[in-house]
Amino acid sequence: MGRRGISLLHFWLFLGIYLAALLGNGLIITTIACDHRLHTPMYFFLLNLSVLDLGSISTMVPKSMANSLWDTRAISYWGCAAQVFFFFFSATAEFSLLTVMSYDRYVAICKPLHYGTLLGSRACVHMAAAAWGSGFLNALLHTEANTFSLPLCQGNVLEQFFCEIPQILKLSCSHSYLREVGLLVVSVCLVFGCFNFIMLSYVRIFRAVLRIPSEQGQHKAFSTCLPHLAVVSLFIGTAVFAYLKPPSISSKVLDLVVAVLYSVVPPAVNPLIYSMRNKELKGAVWKLMTR
Repeated sequence: MGRRGISLLHFWLFLGIYLAALLGNGLIITTIACDHRLHTPMYFFLLNLSVLDLGSISTMVPKSMANSLWDTRAISYWGCAAQVFFFFFSATAEFSLLTVMSYDRYVAICKPLHYGTLLGSRACVHMAAAAWGSGFLNALLHTEANTFSLPLCQGNVLEQFFCEIPQILKLSCSHSYLREVGLLVVSVCLVFGCFNFIMLSYVRIFRAVLRIPSEQGQHKAFSTCLPHLAVVSLFIGTAVFAYLKPPSISSKVLDLVVAVLYSVVPPAVNPLIYSMRNKELKGAVWKLMTR
């Protein structure tokens, strides 16, 4: 297969993934917004997650598809900066939201009598706003303050389908990138802090679930928790590997596959993961589609 054939394969593959993400997340957003029975904290946070997923995948995939179709790899300086900003914004806000969602599940299962008090409408709005705000600040810190203030000495060709910070750092002058590397390490430490909070929440959740006497009650509790845990594992596992893998195992093909796994695949499969075991959401989606 020639270069043109690979470009067209890339285009059709990304088009399929992008349409799946648009359809899945669009259905979830519309269903939650239109069905008053889903106006609960869990679905409010899921709606925010779907909006961020749409923003995340729309930041890079349409441009990559256009480049493949026109057989070019060009992107403007400000276009690259916008990609980095909006990707970091959506990724940081999404992980902050996943941390909030684990707290929601913890309160719902371990402290059900306090659920209405701890997760009232005002508290939910504040937590969602904090997640979006943390994404904005982290993105601003990585783009304006660091990555795009570095001098580039190694050309201007990125070996990736979107503007990714590790690829940009490869083009920077020696030693000038250490500040951004330090900032990435701080970001990774914060991610691990959130990850530990999520894992601790689920340890307590599973202990509480296993004490539920009825098997039906256990199944219902697990059906609301396991999708969230699957999304967290997919997001964290691929992203951490992409940013912390040793240079000795780095290659163009591996970098491309890992980038697709942590940036393109999650927004497309998250709606499927969340609706697969959730009968309430599946019923609401089906009702919306057949209306």
